[in-house]
Amino acid sequence: MTQDWEERVAAAWATFDDYDEARAGEFRAVIDALVAELPSDNPLGPFEQAGAWDSTGHSDKAIPLYREALALGLDGSQRRQATIQLASSLRNIGRAEEGVKLLTDELAARSDELDDAVRAFLALCLSTLGRDREGLALVLGALAPHLPQYQRSTANYASQLVEPEV
Repeated sequence: MTQDWEERVAAAWATFDDYDEARAGEFRAVIDALVAELPSDNPLGPFEQAGAWDSTGHSDKAIPLYREALALGLDGSQRRQATIQLASSLRNIGRAEEGVKLLTDELAARSDELDDAVRAFLALCLSTLGRDREGLALVLGALAPHLPQYQRSTANYASQLVEPEV
């Protein structure tokens, strides 16, 4: 994998909004052509293909590709992105409980710049399961540190949403 390949993938994704629903297959073909340049055991291939299927409305086709990318050893930020995207896709096809498990484990495993994204998608999974208060608590907890004021109040209110009432 080269810097050139990564730049071409980024350039392809930068054009995503140029493709309407009728041309979604064309976008996936662009990604497939780039993936064809990689060795078959490179986890970036199924990761990029999963994202292309997912972004064009086919979570069901994306899920096995995300799983393949992870099984092949996708690492770093892209591993975490794949986990978030897999959980979101699972939610989209009615398997939100699996998404909750993945993202709960992900929050416990490490911390980086994607923590708030993990919390946002975990909140969506929780909401899908009718656990809106837990989801809202996660989102408010993620938002609190970014506020110019009221950080402590927002964080306290977030925790009160899920604490048992006395």
